[in-house]
Amino acid sequence: MAQSSFVHLHNHTEYSLLDGACRIDDLAKTAKEMGMPAIAITDHGNVFGAIEFSESAKKQGIKAIIGCEMYVSPSDRFSRDQQEKPYHLVLLAKNDVGYHNLIELISLAYIEGFYYKARIDKELISKYHEGLIALSACVQGEIPVNLLNEQKKQAYNCASELKDIFGDGNFYLELQYHNLDSEKKAVPLLVKLAKDLNIPLVATNDCHYIAKEHSEAHEVMLAIQTGKTINESNRFKFGSDEFYFRSADEMDSLFSEYPDAIKNSLEIAEKCEFKFSADKVLIPEYKTPDSSDINDYIERLSREGLLQRYNKITPEIEERLRYELDLIKSTGFAPFFLFARDIVFFAKSKSIRVGPGRGSAAGSLVAYSIGITNVDPLKHGLVFERFLNPERVSPPDFDLDFDANRRGEVVQYIIEKFGAEKVAQIITFNRMTARAVIRDVGRALGMPLADVNMIAKLIPSELGITLDKAIETVPELQAMTNDPEKGKLFRIAKTLEGMARNPSVHAAGVVVFSDKVTNHLPIFRTSNDEIVVQYDKMILEKIGVNKFDILGLDALTMIDYALKM
Repeated sequence: MAQSSFVHLHNHTEYSLLDGACRIDDLAKTAKEMGMPAIAITDHGNVFGAIEFSESAKKQGIKAIIGCEMYVSPSDRFSRDQQEKPYHLVLLAKNDVGYHNLIELISLAYIEGFYYKARIDKELISKYHEGLIALSACVQGEIPVNLLNEQKKQAYNCASELKDIFGDGNFYLELQYHNLDSEKKAVPLLVKLAKDLNIPLVATNDCHYIAKEHSEAHEVMLAIQTGKTINESNRFKFGSDEFYFRSADEMDSLFSEYPDAIKNSLEIAEKCEFKFSADKVLIPEYKTPDSSDINDYIERLSREGLLQRYNKITPEIEERLRYELDLIKSTGFAPFFLFARDIVFFAKSKSIRVGPGRGSAAGSLVAYSIGITNVDPLKHGLVFERFLNPERVSPPDFDLDFDANRRGEVVQYIIEKFGAEKVAQIITFNRMTARAVIRDVGRALGMPLADVNMIAKLIPSELGITLDKAIETVPELQAMTNDPEKGKLFRIAKTLEGMARNPSVHAAGVVVFSDKVTNHLPIFRTSNDEIVVQYDKMILEKIGVNKFDILGLDALTMIDYALKM
């Protein structure tokens, strides 16, 4: 297939939560099928899906462009004026510097600028602009908003300011056309402004779903987001069914008067060269109490502990300890063991119940010797290589169990000991699983709740059940697909099934760095003001970020309660 003349640079995946309905794999696959050499991700205020997206694009043999549609405060990020409506601005990472500036901006939007939305301001943009390409966004961008409100001077001033900040060739005025009256009015005004100020144009399509026929499911998704039904006239909606992944031919036709705007999409794609790297493990620095060498320190602790654990150090014990220590030292993983030890010792010093050891960590003699675990791996025939394998070197994964009622004290200790800027919990996503999506879509369609609940309860409560499998195995559900109302419910629910619904905090995972978390990962502030990294645990493993699992066990709570009776 010949290379496309156009690249989509403004796309919202399912991680524009309850606003975007593009599945990441479908987005990359569709771009490839249309002959596009690259594809961008620009979710609202986050990069939750960036690494998953990058991997998907790589599988398709096309370039992934990492970006974000940011919210920009009209005044400053510290303003809490409810009358202010943030503008939109699309940022794309050109290189490593651009990516790190992007995640710094996103993080600061949550840390400093969060007020209904995660917002940045011109001060932050000026400080962290290097390595980024900016697009003026949809009709909610500052420039089109002012043009549509006949505030020409403000629009021109803003365009000049952004051009000065990002520099020539790094700021583009976006043209969009989704058959909306506001866009019909904005496009010629933007074209004139571009000519007057010598700013290049670029055509985009603000994609929120892959195929045009998905617009109905997207409308339902928006109703789920706002707690409305599609029958309510005042509900939030997009106003057309044109927010899909248009082909290059369609885009050429739409913007035939502005061929440079099409050509510039390829130009921008060529400028964006950032790629994720996972060629090294990020190992946090550990400062020994006596400033001694970390490898000498862990060996000393191991040998001291060994004398307490065993009455006699046999050749077998010595050989096993030497083997483990050599591997720990050669991989540089001693800090992970020492961090885990500090956490366990803190808990014990505060009389917080600690589990004896969980998973593969119980196979480590070093962990047993220095007091992380309380299970003798030699006595029980446990294999160290399940924990740390010389044939497949990956960071040790410590699962540490604590009294569930006091887990928060352990997490707080980690934050205070290592520094709030260096520690974060891990995000996870609640998804629209088979039963959940039926309930969500049924409510949004305005169906009687009794009917919706009845249908949801017919779905087998087995792990990983899908709607297709449920319909195939439950005759009552199969019969319902022939009913117009219930058939519509199933059709829309299947389109949205499995998509991310809302973010949450992983039950156990904590990451620790030697410097600021935001030097490595973007962060997100939850509704409970908890700071989490924007990549989930599976993604973190892929990019060399190790986590500690700080688990709260009800069993330990009950043991503590029983012992105090």
